[in-house]
Amino acid sequence: MALPPLYALRAFEAAARLGSFSKAADDLNVTAGAVSRHIRTMESWCGCELFRRHGPRVQITDAGRVLADQLTEGFERIEQACHSFRGGNRALRLKAPSTLTMRWLLDVLNGFREVYSTPVVEASSVWMDTDTVDFSKEPYDCAILLGDGHFGTGTESRLLFEEWLIPVCSPKIIDRVINSIHSCDIIHPSPDRRDWRRWLKRTSMFPDFNIHQGKVFDTLEQGNMAAISGYGVSVGDLYLSMDAINTGLLMLPFDQAVATGDGYYLVWPTGSPGKKNIDLLYQWLLKNSPCSIPQEIECLR
Repeated sequence: MALPPLYALRAFEAAARLGSFSKAADDLNVTAGAVSRHIRTMESWCGCELFRRHGPRVQITDAGRVLADQLTEGFERIEQACHSFRGGNRALRLKAPSTLTMRWLLDVLNGFREVYSTPVVEASSVWMDTDTVDFSKEPYDCAILLGDGHFGTGTESRLLFEEWLIPVCSPKIIDRVINSIHSCDIIHPSPDRRDWRRWLKRTSMFPDFNIHQGKVFDTLEQGNMAAISGYGVSVGDLYLSMDAINTGLLMLPFDQAVATGDGYYLVWPTGSPGKKNIDLLYQWLLKNSPCSIPQEIECLR
């Protein structure tokens, strides 16, 4: 494949990103003259002007900006690919939803660190409206995502635990919720209000329930915190709400839990060089996953 010299590509990308030949020279530890020569090489190879010179000042052209944006993305992807191999047995970069991280993952990873010195798991708690990961563009080796087990081509996944939904509220309003849920403020832990819709449809309770009312939040964590504070009745993930239930911060006004068909999965790119470490992490996560529902709760699939 015929390509411009790598040094010329790198010099042009740096100059475009920094808006200056001299700053690019400092970034690359070369002279400004060398950067200028590399960019002329690029312009000759491309057959178009990439920078306009105004004395000591330079301004990137429209064509130069298009090329620079693609090169920046390309160098980032190369850097991520090399980092994955260079990391070897030392680190795994893990993406996870914010509620899962706060309510389960942090404790589990603390235990992992006490047992294993490597790999070091670098967890990033990320808000996601729909749980997704793009390993070609995002700097992660693996992810824990809520879904049906299908996360796109070029990925593999294994189930950690299922999602079960159940209404939750503060002890101080539980009697009112049980006696007349219609008189209570409703809390939606997602903007599309899907969790209440799923629970109501599967239980067939409260057919005239108006899900278009109430307070709307972005995450289960925010919904649970609003419920703990007594601002209404939310619907939460049973497993991720269990600590708050066991400590009395939340109570269950109804005993029907609904399986959504989704679950939390460990996901990684096919052919990952860190597969051995991912397997080790998976076994630990699975061992420490919540797996039992209290007998008094009716489970509806």
